[in-house]
Amino acid sequence: MEYLFEGILSVTWQQIVMYAVGILLIWLAIKKEYEPSLLLPMGFGAILVNLPLTGVLNQTLQGGISSNGIIEWLFSVGIDASEAMPLLLFIGIGAMIDFGPLLSNPLMFLFGAGAQFGIFAAILLAAVMGFSLQDAASIGIIGAADGPTSILVSQVLHSKYMGPIAVAAYSYMALVPIVQPFAIKLVTTKKERRIHMDYNPSDVTKRTRIIFPIAVTIIVGMVAPQSVALVGFLMFGNLIRECGVLETLSQAAQTTLANLITLLLGITISFSMRAEQFVTPQTILILIIGLFAFVMDSIGGVLLAKFMNLFLKKKINPMIGAAGISAFPMSSRVIQKMAMEEDPSNIILMHAAGANVSGQIASVIAGGLVIHLASTLIH
Repeated sequence: MEYLFEGILSVTWQQIVMYAVGILLIWLAIKKEYEPSLLLPMGFGAILVNLPLTGVLNQTLQGGISSNGIIEWLFSVGIDASEAMPLLLFIGIGAMIDFGPLLSNPLMFLFGAGAQFGIFAAILLAAVMGFSLQDAASIGIIGAADGPTSILVSQVLHSKYMGPIAVAAYSYMALVPIVQPFAIKLVTTKKERRIHMDYNPSDVTKRTRIIFPIAVTIIVGMVAPQSVALVGFLMFGNLIRECGVLETLSQAAQTTLANLITLLLGITISFSMRAEQFVTPQTILILIIGLFAFVMDSIGGVLLAKFMNLFLKKKINPMIGAAGISAFPMSSRVIQKMAMEEDPSNIILMHAAGANVSGQIASVIAGGLVIHLASTLIH
């Protein structure tokens, strides 16, 4: 009983706030089905690491010997020491992606690049708001719309805001169906959103599908070496999918590996959600900057499409540009839904899917570039 009262009395108001944050994330995961495989373990972990006098962060063994708790151990092994968890997750993501729509319409590559504008706009905004260069770069990468990349960049750059960055990245990924329509309608007209596009896919051979991940890895390794771990693991997963001789491993990567790493990553990242680190004014600023990054991603892609339309005979529906973010396949589905709301006969899903998978590649390249630029400027 004495131990119970000691635990209750040691709870701070910041920890109570984190219990509320954890419950909110769990509610979003279960009730709204927003990224449940990540938000649920993150929410539960946020509660777990803020319970007083427990052994999940550290524990005292017999003889007074102090030892890391399970969550701190997972963090130190899987993220802090090796960045293993985010990288292994990219194998599963790569195995899920079909690059066919992109390879049959290479023009969509441009939108993957255009929709990364929010990253660099957010870095500038964070720097103006007083964050250090490594923290500003880590916050800006929220605009990659890619949770594992955000975690990896913030860890490599030793940002002290990994928890808020992870929550912002995954929360806004889940809120793509709300954020993107708002952003797109800011910079498009109804007439533009009703533009139809012909889809005449070229035949993408198995040889092309196999060569593509190998070629991308080599090219990125030469041009942006800091991105090669991210891109390489993504492309390795895709090569497993496309080679045709590792079907069992491909299915395992898409399901067992991806689900297990996602689960562990979600609860492990809660190590950075301890109340004394998370409940700060900076967290609110990071959430605001993260939202700004997502909005600017979508606007950047749309504006690129509108610029290209000045020179194209067959116009592009500018909403396709917004699909260039990394939130695959959610963003392409959102774009298709918006198109059908304007005109039920307008089918642009395959174009949007091509831009969307391009965004997956572009986001990890952008992550590597941000690491390289920030590291160079810091040193």
